[in-house]
Amino acid sequence: MVLNIIGFVILLFDINDFLSKVVAEVAKKAHVATSTLRFYEEKGLIKSIGRQGLRRQYAKQVLEQLALIALGRAAGFSLDEIAHMFGEGGQPELDRAMLAEKADQLEQMTKRLHFISEGLKHAAVCPAENHMQCPTFQKFLKSAIAGEYPAMPLPHSKKSKRTD
Repeated sequence: MVLNIIGFVILLFDINDFLSKVVAEVAKKAHVATSTLRFYEEKGLIKSIGRQGLRRQYAKQVLEQLALIALGRAAGFSLDEIAHMFGEGGQPELDRAMLAEKADQLEQMTKRLHFISEGLKHAAVCPAENHMQCPTFQKFLKSAIAGEYPAMPLPHSKKSKRTD
């Protein structure tokens, strides 16, 4: 009987620990500043459930909301776009078409960044006296000005023995 009561008290303590967190705990777990939490609250991205003295308290689900906000920001969504990802009660309501469009944008950005990275690698090892005389570098320049980012082999890379 005593063990059951102790277990029940521990269970209550654990539940209360997970039901609400004060602002400093949430900020620490989410790796954001407390000012960021206040800013997100002002923007309507998250909501506090009350106060403990002067400190705001948040429901456990706020950590999931903050994770979604962090992922959205990393993907390049604006805070306004992220705000539309939450429905009533802060539950995620993701617009699949918007997610697919952003995924396509990121895919294009990845191709562009890879192209630029390959061009920089080429320029770093190019044996041409002047990069402007290198045919491969000229191809990179022409593609860049045209806004085209094809996969291009690097003939002067350390892995390849070819030269132009």
